[in-house]
Amino acid sequence: MEDNVLCMFVRKYVPFNDFKNFKLSSKNFERQYSSVYLARLQALKDDIREKAKLKWAPYQVISISNLAEVKEDKLHIIIGTLYKHQELKNSVLYTLATELQFCPQPTQSNYASFKDTLFLEDETLRVRLIGNHVNVQSVVTGIVCAMLGRPQGNGTFWVEDWCFPGFHLAPSTSYISIKNSEMILLVSGLSLVSNTDTFGLNLLSEWITGMAGYSSVQKEAAYITRVVIAGNSVRDFIETFDHKGYSKKQKYNETLAKETEVATHRLDEFLEPIVQCCCVTLMPGEFDPVCHTLPQQPLHPCLLPQTSRYKSFHNATNPWVGSIGSRIIAGSSGQPIQDIMKVASLVENTPLMWLENTLYWRHYAPTAPDTLSLYPYFKCDPFIIKECPDIYFAGNMEKYDTKMIFDEGQTVRLVCVPNFSKTQTAVLLDLESLETFPISFNVNL
Repeated sequence: MEDNVLCMFVRKYVPFNDFKNFKLSSKNFERQYSSVYLARLQALKDDIREKAKLKWAPYQVISISNLAEVKEDKLHIIIGTLYKHQELKNSVLYTLATELQFCPQPTQSNYASFKDTLFLEDETLRVRLIGNHVNVQSVVTGIVCAMLGRPQGNGTFWVEDWCFPGFHLAPSTSYISIKNSEMILLVSGLSLVSNTDTFGLNLLSEWITGMAGYSSVQKEAAYITRVVIAGNSVRDFIETFDHKGYSKKQKYNETLAKETEVATHRLDEFLEPIVQCCCVTLMPGEFDPVCHTLPQQPLHPCLLPQTSRYKSFHNATNPWVGSIGSRIIAGSSGQPIQDIMKVASLVENTPLMWLENTLYWRHYAPTAPDTLSLYPYFKCDPFIIKECPDIYFAGNMEKYDTKMIFDEGQTVRLVCVPNFSKTQTAVLLDLESLETFPISFNVNL
């Protein structure tokens, strides 16, 4: 009888702030990418030096160029950026050949092999790393780290141990003062081009807006203070062709444009009723109609004319860092994690493990710009993790996964947000307890 009574639930407003770490004020693609690595090393060098001294107090930190002047049997510390040489990695010539519709070699789904070799480079030189403690497959290019070891006569460096910056050195979050049962909803991969299950999408929309279920269900939905959509809302896949499929590619491009136009209109219609009653943050994804180079900039407002009118709608970058209440939340639409898995696929690590590793490496996209397209920053590297997030997510993963990390006073909730078009699953997250709850809209289960 209680569910037949008309009830009214008020959705709470939680303060929101976009840190705008990845918003480009201007675009200049004429610069070289080497400056990004130098800026990354300079930004993290003092922190990694301090951590290395705490871990290996008796030993001296020297530059790679000074290794030739020390004795081979004496341990020293060197600091630099890792470079992983991979024979299977696509070269610039391969990228150019692909654009010209001529493929000189087959496309690789991953670049990892047991022949990969590891180097460490600083502002002066590069040295090859060897030794039983060097697990080449567990790291990727672009990580700033410290090495304890001894130089060898053949010009290599024998590694005894290594360490990474660690996320606990990032500034701590402020005191959390969030009321009970205030939640956010994480969803990704709506893929309105290929998602034929309109019932699942409609059910998601009606649940968020309080139009589905009994009063108990509506009360639960009213706790959602913000919906974060982590990319690939328009599509989650684009077919590629080699030089033999040139004519097929031309026809596909025409179809692609028409599909994108229709799907973008569907996205606008899907979001409009939601933003009328709930705040929404929309991030672009790899296959959405924006430039694919990281950081991806927000979708243009003209693509979503109805939704963009509302103040409750926020167009965000990818990756994105901001605060909801007093919780710092950061994440991406999944490209950094997916690219790491291509580079290090010989290791049986789950996406959640790699997400955790990027936190300890203190970098949102360490493989950029080596194997992941990146804007050529000159004086800074905004992908360095400067604020330790309370919630750290990656969108468009194959399945839902989560973990809580506790490290020297820091608590971080890691979340792999599943692709909604494939799993019909979103993730509900409690801002107070950081508990997560997968919500399935698959009626076939």
